[in-house]
Amino acid sequence: MALDFMEEEQKRQMTIKAANVSLLHEREGVPYVINLIDTPGHVDFSGRVTRSLRAIDGAVVVVDAVEEVMVQTETVTRQALEERVRPVLYINKIDRLIKELKLTPEQIEERISRIIRDFNNLIEMYGEPEFRSEWKVSFATNTVAMGSAKDRWGFTSELAKRRGVKFSDVISMYEQGNVEEFREKVPLHEAILNMAVEAMPAPHAAQKYRIQKIWKGDIQSEIGQAMINCDDKGPAVMAVSNIVVDPQAGVVATGRLFSGTVKEGDLVHLIGAKTDSRIQQVCIYMGPYREVVGELTAGNIPALLGLEAARAGETVASIKDVAPFEAVKYVTEPVVTLAVEPKYSRDLPKLVDTLRKLSIEDPNLVTTINEETGEYLIAGMGTLHLEIATTLIQKTGLEITTSKPIVIYREGVRSAAGPYEGRSPNKHNKIFIEVEPLSEDIIDMIKTGKIGEYMDRAAMAKILREQGWPPEEAKGVWSVDESCNMLTEVTKGAQFLQDVKDMVVAGYRWGIKEGPLAYEQIRGVKAKITDIQLHEDPVHRGPAQIMPMSRRAFFAAFLSADPTLYEPIQRITAKVSPDLLGAVTSVISQKRGKVVSVDQKGNIVYITGEIPTAETFDLSEALRSATAGRAFWGLEFARWSPVPASMIKQVIEEIRKRKGLPPEPHKAEDFMD
Repeated sequence: MALDFMEEEQKRQMTIKAANVSLLHEREGVPYVINLIDTPGHVDFSGRVTRSLRAIDGAVVVVDAVEEVMVQTETVTRQALEERVRPVLYINKIDRLIKELKLTPEQIEERISRIIRDFNNLIEMYGEPEFRSEWKVSFATNTVAMGSAKDRWGFTSELAKRRGVKFSDVISMYEQGNVEEFREKVPLHEAILNMAVEAMPAPHAAQKYRIQKIWKGDIQSEIGQAMINCDDKGPAVMAVSNIVVDPQAGVVATGRLFSGTVKEGDLVHLIGAKTDSRIQQVCIYMGPYREVVGELTAGNIPALLGLEAARAGETVASIKDVAPFEAVKYVTEPVVTLAVEPKYSRDLPKLVDTLRKLSIEDPNLVTTINEETGEYLIAGMGTLHLEIATTLIQKTGLEITTSKPIVIYREGVRSAAGPYEGRSPNKHNKIFIEVEPLSEDIIDMIKTGKIGEYMDRAAMAKILREQGWPPEEAKGVWSVDESCNMLTEVTKGAQFLQDVKDMVVAGYRWGIKEGPLAYEQIRGVKAKITDIQLHEDPVHRGPAQIMPMSRRAFFAAFLSADPTLYEPIQRITAKVSPDLLGAVTSVISQKRGKVVSVDQKGNIVYITGEIPTAETFDLSEALRSATAGRAFWGLEFARWSPVPASMIKQVIEEIRKRKGLPPEPHKAEDFMD
């Protein structure tokens, strides 16, 4: 098990962490180096897929021949296309169609054709216009392979022709039991690697169209041209996609080197961390092992030691003042959390250190301390994500106790309110803030990275004006945060404004982090500073005055704007035989869910629905019981939706009780002087 090398992965027979290996593959006498990253399939670990896509140019999307195109297939393909990573298709578990389902050759052909058609529909739906036609897959272009990973055989059209193999030979092979002979004739690795060499672009070709998508610097600059041309002699620029905290070596930063050469002893700049580091070692990963290579050139995936401040998403460069790579945009968000504490108080420092290492390696695992209760909280993409995290903690030798998984909520507003006044504690400063809901179009732009905190403000203002924002609001943006909120300033000539800008933003973000309803993060709010009156003496307008003032005005406006609570909604996709349709739709309805669509393809019914995350903790048991275990299904984060009016009061009370807060939330008047 070169890539699924973790004990937990082998025990559960699933990929949990992304692992990479560099392979030397020879095709028709020509040697090729293939950098392969194995990524998880489960949606709870989709963040690792997202980060890995930044480092690669092509993706082999594996589809189960029995389950066909599932929710996660769509998620992975969409992510790949958004990063301009070319997908090809491998249809696995052909053996099950023959041995278990006992399908006829005609039925197998129909199923394979349907999988290819559904996969190409995803490319049509999510691909950019200039790539859609060229990137669609087919046997004719050797962009589709099929086989059995368990039995280690597989072929593309080209390999089958060269070795004289027909599909009827596959059926005969299983009937006669000569799998080993067939495996030697068409080994799976040859089919997959040949497909990669033939269909996937080399780094110097892929970077010509990928750089413009993932890097917003000046393409005509020296750095831009070096990356476009994958120039070994240009400045070194690397996007860090994965971090491993090694007990002996410390932080190991792995990622794609888009230009230049990295060598041991080189001084590099970490653009996001705003610090310099010296590379202590240049390696490549071979599954669980690091091989020291001394130096690597553009297009490779180095593993660098010595960059202690590096984190996933960091831009590493040999020269300063380099524009950072676009932030990686995740398709899902942490929606469940649990409290963890050591069984013995003496182990608290070890728990803190372990949680720190886990969150460095997996940015989607958010660890926080509840200041009110002293609890250590872990938030993740789903219950499996949290289960794996607690297992990894226990494997360090720590004995821990955990709470039950708890749903994460968001706070927001449904109407406009304000301006409301906030005064500083010393009464010498005033600020006036309005709030209103942020439009879904703008929220989508923040989520997809079309607008963001580090974007050029003039370019952002142009986009916002096109979305109907008044010019003064569009050009006055002070803050855009990842939880999809924006702060803009529309005052007219206020004195000392620039002196306190950072403090006002800090106070506003303090409020965004823990909203007034239930101390949950705020989402989808546009805040406007309409006026500010500041004392002329800087002593009277320090952080201790300006930050609380900004937060109070923001909260007063927020609580006056029809505030509400949002809950995470999961999209469920299920595949069943027609006789089980009623059973599945009944379970969805019982879980406060709704059925969005029902489609029949052949003898299979495809059901798409939505279920609140709070109702999914025992969903597996409910579906297994209702269908006798005969349903294939998957979940994916869909959106945030307002908690039903009949439930909101009870949900807020439960959250506040759990957090040790008074049962009644604040009112707007509590933040007005």
